[in-house]
Amino acid sequence: MTWVLATILLPLVGAAVVAGMKKNDRLATLTALVVSLLTFLLVIPMWASYTPSGDRIQQKSSMDWIPNFGIHISFGIDGIALVMIAVIGLLVPIVVGALGLTDKLPAGRSAGGFLSLILVQEALTIAVFAATDVFLFYVLFEIMLIPMYFLIGGYGGANRQYAAVKFFLYSFLGGLIMLASAIGAYSLASDKLGKGSFDWETLVTVVRDAPLGTQIWLFLGFFLAFAIKAPLVPFHTWLPDAAGQAPIGVAVLLVGVLDKVGTFGFLRYCLPMFPDASKELAPWVLVLAVAGVLYGSILAAGQRDMKRFIAYVSIAHFGFIALGIFTFNEQAMVGSVSYMLNHSLATGMLIVVVGLIVMRGGSTRISDYGGMAKVTPLLGGMLLIAGLSTLSLPGTNSFISEFLVLLGSFVDYPVYTIIATVGMVLAAAYVLWLYQRVMQGPVRGDALIGVGGGPGTAMAPELGATKAIKDLGGREIAILAPMVVLIIALGFYPKPVLDTITPSVQATMSSVQGGK
Repeated sequence: MTWVLATILLPLVGAAVVAGMKKNDRLATLTALVVSLLTFLLVIPMWASYTPSGDRIQQKSSMDWIPNFGIHISFGIDGIALVMIAVIGLLVPIVVGALGLTDKLPAGRSAGGFLSLILVQEALTIAVFAATDVFLFYVLFEIMLIPMYFLIGGYGGANRQYAAVKFFLYSFLGGLIMLASAIGAYSLASDKLGKGSFDWETLVTVVRDAPLGTQIWLFLGFFLAFAIKAPLVPFHTWLPDAAGQAPIGVAVLLVGVLDKVGTFGFLRYCLPMFPDASKELAPWVLVLAVAGVLYGSILAAGQRDMKRFIAYVSIAHFGFIALGIFTFNEQAMVGSVSYMLNHSLATGMLIVVVGLIVMRGGSTRISDYGGMAKVTPLLGGMLLIAGLSTLSLPGTNSFISEFLVLLGSFVDYPVYTIIATVGMVLAAAYVLWLYQRVMQGPVRGDALIGVGGGPGTAMAPELGATKAIKDLGGREIAILAPMVVLIIALGFYPKPVLDTITPSVQATMSSVQGGK
């Protein structure tokens, strides 16, 4: 059994065990935490056994599924998938450990049911990144919607059913269109090889030689599914609703991990399989990317809800990622892949910190807060660190990613790059604005009166009354500490990540440049 298979199977087994602990929330939480930590530990030997200079896909495993149609259950990783699996392994223990600190489960709902869905989501997301059979990828792409649908619809806010259905329908429709393109690619393989195949490496060699018109139609099917998932403007409208209604822990996985399936799909499927179509349609994609940067930044600045604020910030960041991918510049593409990792860390931490604030204040509205840093300085510092990483301050993890994207894209697309740079200026404005409104100024907030910030504590508009609010405790610091360490460490020494992803990016670039 490969390390990849182990990281998929362990959370599934853990989910089955945790699901049976409906009457003991404490035991269910402890079991889920142990399972998620063991899954993360499995990533260490997976990373250690990966050779960046070796084969494009490593740690392969395969078994027949529907052999008459050339369909297999096949898994393997490249450097890009490895990085994303690692960040999933990190975030899930944080989500599990934060349960009760950032979220309160609805009455009548058990921790066992919630956490079993989290573990299933983890396993399916890892499997999506590791799948090397296109049909298997499609199946996982659709199935992974189910636990997220129940997590949002069963445990979210007042409008959770609307948000869950919208999320599901958008992504499900995109997946069906992708399936049509996958069947088209299968037919091309059947015509050329005499038998159909959904093997990714086989399809890359077959479809890339198809006529431009055929490539464009097949490309659009995959691209639409990934553009919805990413999400790119104008396919983004499901994200603010879903992120705004999802519980904090679910929002961490939704915005921090699941969205990356879209940008990963661009790199794994769209570019290598349809190189000529990718180059032909790249200018149009770049327009969407730059529009997303500006649109997301402007809308973020106008948000009143902290969770929706983070959703629009992410839309702007995904515009940067798409910009780096579709400029077909190695530096920019490396920047985009590292941005996928660093966005997960920065946004994941930001969402967790917002959850801690909301649990103390009882409201997600920005206007209901003010001056919290006077009484919760550690919490204020954590919000500042997450915010500075989000705006890509030099010395934080996101800076090198954004710098590489802009440096590489400027070579061939200076106009797009200059326009996107405006997003950096806006990011500084809206992130610091959020911090100033919530943490600085006079202490205020009618919604905070009589609301517990911790056991037996409350916040009132006057500074004297807020002294009962508790700052971060040991458990909360332990949850946030790994993300703080990585944000700072990768800000000053990103080399291990860049060395891992660069060969995979070079292989993708080689596939694109080898097109007709």
